[in-house]
Amino acid sequence: MLTKRIIPCLDIRNGRVVKGMNFEGIKDVSDPVELAKYYNQEGADELVFYDITASLEGRKLFTSILEKVASEIFIPLTVGGGINTLQDFDRVLKSGADKVSVNSGAIKNKYLIKEAAEKYGSQCVVLSIDAKRIDNKFKVVTLGGRNVTDLDMVAWAKEASNLGAGEIVLNSIDMDGVKKGFDLEMLQALCQEVNVPVIASGGAGNMEDFKILFDSVPKVDAGLAASIFHYKQINIADLKKYLLQNNIIMRCI
Repeated sequence: MLTKRIIPCLDIRNGRVVKGMNFEGIKDVSDPVELAKYYNQEGADELVFYDITASLEGRKLFTSILEKVASEIFIPLTVGGGINTLQDFDRVLKSGADKVSVNSGAIKNKYLIKEAAEKYGSQCVVLSIDAKRIDNKFKVVTLGGRNVTDLDMVAWAKEASNLGAGEIVLNSIDMDGVKKGFDLEMLQALCQEVNVPVIASGGAGNMEDFKILFDSVPKVDAGLAASIFHYKQINIADLKKYLLQNNIIMRCI
């Protein structure tokens, strides 16, 4: 049985870690370098770094902060925000990322996934999907949930994995920051149709939410969260011990 991963997420805006609810009401949280160092010490399996306004503002991801974060940690680092070309992949990887997350850029040009997978390997290409319920269907949204596309979440994930995406992060906009548990229905719909690792994002509020996630949707590979870790409502080492006690196999603490 594959071990499960616990992954904190740093949403970066103007050089600071921020967090909101349903992608609104954004509040300042912390310095990204200090927070990254903390997670590296606390037993996080990986770290995700999103420059959350890069696509909205039509600019490149800020690599100066990324370089500082990468220099302070020894766990895999996934980076996203404003990734639209192979040159963006190259720039971010050279700045210290281990994997690159694409969202809006891949929707605009799906062959970016294929080209990046061929050049850097599928294990380097992470598709990030923001999805929400629209007329009882799971629709892909962009620009932090501001723009609803015509893409069906499951169909898009299948196509992207066939093009070479090696991992999928599914963030439920409906549950983002709400702290009432992961979107099990949405995750189950995705996991039934793809054969690449799936990372669940959006909704974690307590330790039991992670247990319910891994028990209810066994194909989910990892749980990702932000504010509950940022505000130290849950300690990652304690969470892993709790999950181990509940027969969920974790990576080393």
